[in-house]
Amino acid sequence: MPAFITFGRVLFAVLFIASGASKLFDLAVTADAIGGKIVFPEMLTPYTEQLQTLTGMQMKQMLAIAAGAVELLGGLLIALNIGARFFALLLVLFVMVATFYFHDFWNQTGPDAKNNMIHALKNLSLIGGLFIIAGIGRGPRGDGVYTEG
Repeated sequence: MPAFITFGRVLFAVLFIASGASKLFDLAVTADAIGGKIVFPEMLTPYTEQLQTLTGMQMKQMLAIAAGAVELLGGLLIALNIGARFFALLLVLFVMVATFYFHDFWNQTGPDAKNNMIHALKNLSLIGGLFIIAGIGRGPRGDGVYTEG
């Protein structure tokens, strides 16, 4: 049974690894998608401007890098069983935010609403899988005992 858990965890993580790498390799497209969906509140403008000045990048580019890095790093570390619980919970938050901003079927009609509802339900399933990984933690030890952490 422990081999099934390891194999399943690695296969599950492939989605995040591929998605994160894709975001980082095509940063301009990712940044444009983020820029079209996420709007910062007016009260955060001084802080976002400071960050943009400091880094020389627009917020949408920084968010694109962060999104790709979270997915890629989280997927790799879950696959390698390093900090699996932490990164599973981090990815739960990431998937929730991505679902809210990018699959907002409740604001759409027709085929777009149906398509985005399917994506939202898929993401709900991913969240369920991430909670299972978080619940298992590091996974089985050599003696078959599940550990916390």
